[in-house]
Amino acid sequence: MRSRIEKTGLIGLGLIAGVLISLQLSAIADKNIDEPLPIEELRAFSEVFGRIKSDYVEPVTDKKLITEAITGMLTGLDPHSAYLDAEAFKELQVGTQGQFGGLGIEVGMEDGLVKVISPIEDTPAFHAGVQSGDLIIKLDDTLVKGLKLSEAVKRMRGKPGSKIVLTVLRKEAPKPLTITITRAIIKVKSVKSKLVEPGYAFVRITQFQERTGENLASALNDLFKKNEGAMKGLVLDLRSDPGGLLNSSVAASAAFLPKDALVVYTEGRNSAAKMRLSAVPNDYLRNHEKDYLKDLPAAVKTVPMIVLVNGGSASASEIVAGALQDHKRAVIMGTQTFGKGSVQSVLPLGNNTAIKLTTARYYTPNGRSIQAKGIVPDIIVEDPATIGQDQSLRMREADLEHHLTNDQKIDVEVDVIVKPPASAEPDDSQTKSEEGDTTKPKRLEFGSKDDYLLNQALILLKGLNILQGK
Repeated sequence: MRSRIEKTGLIGLGLIAGVLISLQLSAIADKNIDEPLPIEELRAFSEVFGRIKSDYVEPVTDKKLITEAITGMLTGLDPHSAYLDAEAFKELQVGTQGQFGGLGIEVGMEDGLVKVISPIEDTPAFHAGVQSGDLIIKLDDTLVKGLKLSEAVKRMRGKPGSKIVLTVLRKEAPKPLTITITRAIIKVKSVKSKLVEPGYAFVRITQFQERTGENLASALNDLFKKNEGAMKGLVLDLRSDPGGLLNSSVAASAAFLPKDALVVYTEGRNSAAKMRLSAVPNDYLRNHEKDYLKDLPAAVKTVPMIVLVNGGSASASEIVAGALQDHKRAVIMGTQTFGKGSVQSVLPLGNNTAIKLTTARYYTPNGRSIQAKGIVPDIIVEDPATIGQDQSLRMREADLEHHLTNDQKIDVEVDVIVKPPASAEPDDSQTKSEEGDTTKPKRLEFGSKDDYLLNQALILLKGLNILQGK
């Protein structure tokens, strides 16, 4: 019996060794060819492999065991590294183009439950009332506890038009809430813009996609053409923007910064992970595109500017906010951002699969690490909609299991802290279920006349114009 287990384990060990060699992981790691193989750990792995093959209650294929081993290796590293099977790899590629199937929520894992980081604007989850901080405990009749995040996400996906019932825990709710959502093809409009009043423009980036830079350039050109006279101020809204593509964040920064200005740099163990990206076409264009920022009005580089951020602003949006803050190009207003300052590289494997591996950390032009820290605004302004909420609802990178640490100790000075007056706090009007539970709070529309942060930004911009006039 023991010899059979050992034989099976050795076969499994050989399979894993083959996978490691094919991925050339030994060459990518420390580049220390003298480091010995962890024989004891490999022996333990082979024994576990053999025990599962011989004693598990049901037969298990080698493919499943190896896939689960790879998945475990990656998910145990940090919250963002993952194994992408063929379906997940395809959906990742489609998602960056701004159209994909599902509910429209950014999620993470906490204590074995799915925690909502942020609902994506104008998606089924957003309109159904899903909130940041919600803990999803059940998907239809399936308990989330015990599922891997990838499995939970797969269950939330489905045929457009089909429904799913989420059971969620919400801090202020007396009992679990049930939220029914109809799945849809998620089409995220990356850039929204308007003139809020003569001379003052509002531009919102909801997510950084393949065409975000191009769409931003188009929006800015239209705004400056529509405005009669000189533009007096511009508000760039990055609130609840979960991030996206790195080159698109460089393009958004380059639109407002001088040519050649450093936007972001990365540091990793592999030489390919060390990059310096600046406001130059080669760092934001893809596939020999025409430089869509070339013909922007010159005033875009100098117009007084405020960037709005909050705890849902992550990754690419933090890169933009950090670059504009370090170059003193804009005043950052709002609350501390999410703090996702790590770089994930998608490394394709065979059979249309891939691994998403954290390979570096992001740093702002002045050398600040974003990881688990985020961007601290110059002017901290609380959104009235969040006043009175439990701080535990404000999920950030530092709250995620296995998150990378930030080894820097940099204190950022805050110019002003603004507390909204009592009159600015939202009323209690909400949509209630038949049982009386709060399920769908009144939603703030970013950029509307009721947007407190936008109104504060406009007040500041008008004050800056008065000072410049003097």
